[in-house]
Parts: sequence; C-alpha cells; structure tokens
Amino acid sequence: MKPSSFLLRARLALGRVNPLAAGALVLVAAGAFTQAWLLPARERLALEYEEARRAARAPLPAAPPAPPPPDSDQNLADFYAALGERARVERQLKDVFALAAKNGLALQQGEYRSSYDRNAKVFAYQANLPVKGGFAAIWQFALDILRALPHASLDDVSFRRDTIGDANVEARLRLTLYLSPRSDAAPAGGQP
Repeated sequence: MKPSSFLLRARLALGRVNPLAAGALVLVAAGAFTQAWLLPARERLALEYEEARRAARAPLPAAPPAPPPPDSDQNLADFYAALGERARVERQLKDVFALAAKNGLALQQGEYRSSYDRNAKVFAYQANLPVKGGFAAIWQFALDILRALPHASLDDVSFRRDTIGDANVEARLRLTLYLSPRSDAAPAGGQP
C-alpha cells in the first residue's frame, strides 16, 4: 500500500466519524493514561503517609535528664566570682574613660563614692559621670561600659540639651561597680 493511499483512507475514515464521539474517545484515552501514570505516585504517597502515621504513634525517645539546679552555696560562689576586683577599681575607671574617648565623648571629672554592704559582703563603687556629646554616642558608651564591665550597673541616666537645634547633649550617668573583697581584704571589723 502506498503512503498516499493510506493518508486518503485515513482522511475518509475521519470524515465519517462523529466529532463528538471522537472527542469523547480522546478524553477517555487521556483519562486512562493519566490514571495509569498517577497510580504509582499514589501508592508511594500512601506508603509515605503510613510511615508518617507509624512514626507519630511511636513513643518519643527519652530526653536526657536535666542537670540538677546548683545549690545555694554554688549560687553564692558564682555570684562572688562575677564581681569585679576591688584592687583594680582604678584600672576599671581608666577603661571607662577610654571607652568615652573611643565614642568621641568629652568625659569631665566625675563624683565617686565607695561603700560596703555588710550583709552581702560586697563593696559598691558609685561614679556620677557628666558626659557631653551626641545622643547616640552617649547610649553606645553606656552599652560599651556594661559589656566591658559585667559587674557594673547603670543606675541612672539624665539628659539635658541647651537648645533644640544643638547636636550635643549633656548627660549624667550614674554607674555602680560591684566589687569583691577577695583580692583586697576588708580591715578588721568588716569596715572598708
């Protein structure tokens, strides 16, 4: 059979077929092909769901027991270990002045006061520092102090600006350094 006669016969056969029936036949064939193609994927999905359900029903592995909380003696020892050294208070104040210079601030002479808490057996060294500079630089300076001296607390901050348009502000920072008597024993009677 010649290829041209085959094409002619196919064309005549298509002309005799109802287009509605041909469309339905194509849709049925496409649906059967899709089902045959999706069947393995559905089986894999069903297996994955079953594995997930089994894993969800399985008991969780036992968590390792939490370490016991430290006792009060250990907490007290950790507290005293975190304090600064009383003998190094001048060095710590030099660090504060160096941080002010690093942040571009004019740190004027401050007021300093030392005290001793007999109940806690802790020295407190309080410094009132007048600072002049930009608002953001002053806050950065305060945060730098707290990072550099973890035994320090920022007790008070006050700001004052002479005029609204002035870029610099005057601030007063009150810091307290909590110091241990461990390196610098207290005199007889427990007084500083």
